Amino acid sequence: MDALEETSSPAGVATVPIARQRPWAPGGWLLAGLWVLTVVSVVGMLAVGDRLIIGALGFVVMMLLILLRVPIAVSLLVPALLGIFSIGGLRLLESLAGRTPYGSIASWSLSALPMFVLMGVVVASGGLAGSLFQAARQWLRWLPGGLAVGTNLAGAGLAAVTGSTLGTSYVLARVGVPEMLRAGYHKRIAIMAVMTAGLPGQLIPPSILLVIYAGLVQAPVGPQLIAGVIPGILIAVVFSVMMLLLALVLGGRAGGEKHGEPVPFPTMLKAALAAWPVPVLVLVIMGGMFSGVFTATEAGAGAALVAVLMAIGTAVKSGDWKSMGAGLTETVQSVGMMFLLLIGAQFLTEMFSLTGVSAYFQDWVVGAGFTRVTFLLAMLVFYLLLGLAMDTLAMMLLTIPVLVPTLQALDIPLIFFGVFVVLLAEISSLSPPVGFLLFVLHDLFQDPKVNVGQRITLNDLFMAVWYLLPGAVLVLLLMIWFPDIVMFLPNATAASSP
Repeated sequence: MDALEETSSPAGVATVPIARQRPWAPGGWLLAGLWVLTVVSVVGMLAVGDRLIIGALGFVVMMLLILLRVPIAVSLLVPALLGIFSIGGLRLLESLAGRTPYGSIASWSLSALPMFVLMGVVVASGGLAGSLFQAARQWLRWLPGGLAVGTNLAGAGLAAVTGSTLGTSYVLARVGVPEMLRAGYHKRIAIMAVMTAGLPGQLIPPSILLVIYAGLVQAPVGPQLIAGVIPGILIAVVFSVMMLLLALVLGGRAGGEKHGEPVPFPTMLKAALAAWPVPVLVLVIMGGMFSGVFTATEAGAGAALVAVLMAIGTAVKSGDWKSMGAGLTETVQSVGMMFLLLIGAQFLTEMFSLTGVSAYFQDWVVGAGFTRVTFLLAMLVFYLLLGLAMDTLAMMLLTIPVLVPTLQALDIPLIFFGVFVVLLAEISSLSPPVGFLLFVLHDLFQDPKVNVGQRITLNDLFMAVWYLLPGAVLVLLLMIWFPDIVMFLPNATAASSP
């Protein structure tokens, strides 16, 4: 087990980040070479006296451990602890080890995390995705490409109550892809619709990654979550428009000729009422935070309570209590793993600060003449390339400790960058050749019940990524040139607060 994956809920629905097996593994001479480089780098950290070199070698050790499939938390902790020991000896290491673990996770910003994880696990096991898809299908059946658009919008709705990209994509793939293939959609269009459905998952609250980011940079979690609302909705709208245009251009291969007649209103209403938990939970979370009635933590606790009560009602009807118990166990495991990752990231931040790596990078960026826009454009390219070899949360934990001082020097709001980097990281989860979501979906698409007799290859998934990438990059560019897309709601909420 290593890096990050999304665990399966009692109902088989992936929900929250935890350790996962990478889709590749070094072997033979490559494996031996990586271990030799790791040992040499570790010896160098302990032998050299220059702090900047110690920090640079610490970064190298961290990357090598990740390539060797060592769990991310350990990959963060080992070079951080070695670097701190090399600089200040055992006394400094003992001092930081005594206060850093508690200080990393005992913050108000992170207190919402267990609540959102619990809500996502409980909701994901309740069959809500099927109800949302059917509601979107009935309401949008008349539209060219209606099934693809409905899958995309159902994903945005499911994201608003689970906060899981993989969970959203996985469930909607099971429900939506067979429907689209039977309706005559080209398989790559159907795959694209599922992939785009998951992208708002970490932007629309509750977002696990935004909560973790807020904890990393010590930003207020409420405004950080609210900042993701407009970009999350925007990316869902952009992809819906893209699929509508594809349907008009490609005709039946994208649903353009096979959209059905308008559904009777009573049928539409019945389908919408079947998905009633979504508006209830959205009202508790976003309504509570926007109105100022709840803090982010209180909104998470309230939504988790509502979700648990719904699950109890379902369990009473079905007599199945095992799923609920398994969900609670999964919540504890997931939150524990996230907190361990955060502790490792905090030690890494301390090491980079002591060695001067963060300050050096900041001075280099400022000296090179980067402006806010050029720096963000460079980050866009950098993260997309980094996503070719790393997982979503790994990229954030490895880079944010170095970037924070530079963001402050360039007057880039930390809240803005949180939304920007989370969206970039989410896109990277689809980036060939290592994007883990591609491999999870590829395995699922080999099920005859999902592919309905059509052969779906990994190349089909890669091509679907190229179809959706222009829309995702467009949203990122709009965020760079019009930062109010991100900052409007946090600023408006702050202005209306007493």
